[in-house]
Amino acid sequence: MITKYRRLPIGLSFIICHLSFSVALTSCADLEQTSISSVDKDDFYKNEADVRVALNGVYQVLGDGASSMNGPWNDELIFFNDLQSEYARRGTANSADITEIGDFAISPTNNFVRTAWLYRYTAINRANILIDKTENNQNIAEQARNNYVRAAKFLRAVYYFDLVRLFGDVPLALHDGEGEGQPRTPQDDIYRQIVSDLEEGEKITADFAPLTSDASSGAASALLAKVYLTWAQADTEYSLANQSQLYHKAAEAADRVIASGRYRLNDKFCDNWALDKKDNAELIFTVEHKFGVNRNVTGHCVFSTGFTNDRLPVIAALSNKLYDEFDPADQRRDASVAKRLWNPAKGEYFEFTRLRFRKYIDTLYMANFANPYESGQNTSSSVLRYADVLLVKAEALNEAGNTPSAEAYEALNAVRRRAYRNITTGDNNQPADGTTIDLAGLTKEQFREALQAERYKEFILEGNRWFDLKRWHILVKTIKERVPADDLKYKNISTRNYFLPLPNSQLVLNPQLKQNWGYQGETEGDPYAAKGWK
Repeated sequence: MITKYRRLPIGLSFIICHLSFSVALTSCADLEQTSISSVDKDDFYKNEADVRVALNGVYQVLGDGASSMNGPWNDELIFFNDLQSEYARRGTANSADITEIGDFAISPTNNFVRTAWLYRYTAINRANILIDKTENNQNIAEQARNNYVRAAKFLRAVYYFDLVRLFGDVPLALHDGEGEGQPRTPQDDIYRQIVSDLEEGEKITADFAPLTSDASSGAASALLAKVYLTWAQADTEYSLANQSQLYHKAAEAADRVIASGRYRLNDKFCDNWALDKKDNAELIFTVEHKFGVNRNVTGHCVFSTGFTNDRLPVIAALSNKLYDEFDPADQRRDASVAKRLWNPAKGEYFEFTRLRFRKYIDTLYMANFANPYESGQNTSSSVLRYADVLLVKAEALNEAGNTPSAEAYEALNAVRRRAYRNITTGDNNQPADGTTIDLAGLTKEQFREALQAERYKEFILEGNRWFDLKRWHILVKTIKERVPADDLKYKNISTRNYFLPLPNSQLVLNPQLKQNWGYQGETEGDPYAAKGWK
């Protein structure tokens, strides 16, 4: 069993940091642990307790990076995905880096770009060391040994999946000491390794993963479904030749999650962010947060200004039109955005002139904290939810066939039924526009549009939107259609924004790395437009 909060005793934290010290300095440009003596490595990993500490070090990066605000699931993936969307913008922020992201003006020197690369390779190197030192370690019982290695491989897959979606081709390093001067590895090879690691992760035994913040067989299958779907749409040499097969594999992996019987949709959509309902049946893999330990910075960013209309929080709604895009009968509306909130300090509702994003604002325990935004920093980050598995299955089946199948409809409609469920009576509300909850009779294209609309409403501010628009190849088109022409998001968006720039610091360290197109002033030879990406 892994400790729920990834906070380590000071001495053990030092060991973990020491084991990855040179990575923290040079990342993939120099993955060799030149600062560590052979005694340091050889004296560690002697027993299961050592390996458990090392695995905690791999987890640790998910929640707080290198003990920094901008770890992957503190706020970084929300910034990259939701600020780079059609419904959110940067509000009051004293960070030029956040402003760059929100305005589609991101540069190779952006600090979030730098740490997105650095933290993930730090974690990957920690996983690589653990795997190398544990796979044949006879001091640890076989089942425990296998579980630790499989959990490390699951986490390595999580980090590489982020990297390939953020940057495209990235160096692939699988052992301690690899990576120095290494060029970018083609995406197909990265995806193959991710699949291999997740297939190992599917073998994790149930007793090893009691919490949603633990690597588990179900989490590996759920992520594998998403990986296959994303790979199918990556327009790489392999995916273009094997797209149908990849879609079928995505649906099959989703079916393994469904058949396990371990997961289900919550009746109340908002329970997925309730502090008193963590580890509920819909959550498959989460990053656990606790104020003062590894706080969820998104909980600060969406409510940084508290109960005032004088200025906008760090992450703000682009406009109040977002509220009206939801059917009034859809329970996701009031769980995702709020026009007003209960202020426990004054015992009354406060009306906002601009919507607030609701998921990470906790009013149940707000009165217990000095500042209203602090309680939201205890909210878990949902990396994988059961609703995502259902929608991945529905999308994969639809894309693999000529017309939507009964299974595809059932998966999509299950999410819609929950959305329209009356949380008081348990009955289904009828959509106010007179349409039916269960969709039927759609063409393949109509089903695709309906599914994309469902993902839009389901995953607001959950670190999915930019990734979705990218893989559907409609990023620029969507921003141009949905964002006002006088907004910097509209003015700056271009096909270069399909990927982040590689960090300038890494290009200096490793001349073998080549920058992504569009970040050195290129105007000709657009590889994304050539693929038909809009």
